[in-house]
Amino acid sequence: MNLNSLDLNLLTALDALLREANVSRAAMRIGLSQPATSHALQRLRDIFGDPLLVRTGARMELTPRAQALRAPLAQALDQVRGLFVPEDFDAARSERQFRLMMPDLAVELLMPPLMEKVTRLAPNVRIDVVPWRGPAIFHAEFARTIDLVISIGNAFKGFHRQLLYTDSDALAVRRGHPMAAKLKRHETFLAARHVGVIIRGQPEDLIDTWLHAKGIERHISLVVPGYLEALHVAARTDLVAFVPRRLIAALSKQLGLVTVTPPLDPGIDEQFMFHPTRAQMDPGSIWLRRLMLETGRGLEKRRAS
Repeated sequence: MNLNSLDLNLLTALDALLREANVSRAAMRIGLSQPATSHALQRLRDIFGDPLLVRTGARMELTPRAQALRAPLAQALDQVRGLFVPEDFDAARSERQFRLMMPDLAVELLMPPLMEKVTRLAPNVRIDVVPWRGPAIFHAEFARTIDLVISIGNAFKGFHRQLLYTDSDALAVRRGHPMAAKLKRHETFLAARHVGVIIRGQPEDLIDTWLHAKGIERHISLVVPGYLEALHVAARTDLVAFVPRRLIAALSKQLGLVTVTPPLDPGIDEQFMFHPTRAQMDPGSIWLRRLMLETGRGLEKRRAS
């Protein structure tokens, strides 16, 4: 194809049509009238030699050709937009919005000190935190909306990672728990009733994945989707929560919790910061990553002291 004859605005229209699979919603997305968007769709059909959208009953569906275009088109548009990113980032004047994905424990530990820095340096910047989801449901379209991910492991395709902070796991029980002093014993640990944490996109509690590899099965009485819920339950019942030690320390006074060293040591947890490869040289991303790394180092310093 001769690119000189191609209206690049058609690519924006195509992206909207592929995302919405609906002419009216695509028109609203890109600020065009419905007739103009219908005309753009017809031109795209002529260019690709494919209907792209076909009616099935009361709704429109993408053809296989259209489905195949979604990811490469989105990447191409991201690269084009990157050409127009300013060469520097004026934090004091910026009104940029960043989207971060992290589990609730990272929100509890990182966001208060991070927001102190953001409020002081960039009062008009907005941070949106979205719920953590596992790599199995971290699809490409969702990934394009994310500026930073805080997570363990290394399973996010198209993202670079940097070590943020380390932690270890411990048992959390309410102050005055009748078995607190004995939970360091293997038999007491196994007999205790536990609250498990299964985050969206994970098949089981990561602690249980580790225990099962050793042939150990603990007694799970309750499963919740987040670490904060687990600690709130442990604070008001006799259930035991096996969770990151830093989180227990952060909430022990507020919730009346006691930290107990488990009879089995899962080792060190490493929390990483992931940023999209496409944002490697983006000044705004660089600025936010620097602040987040400073915040992570702050946690490490408090541990050392």
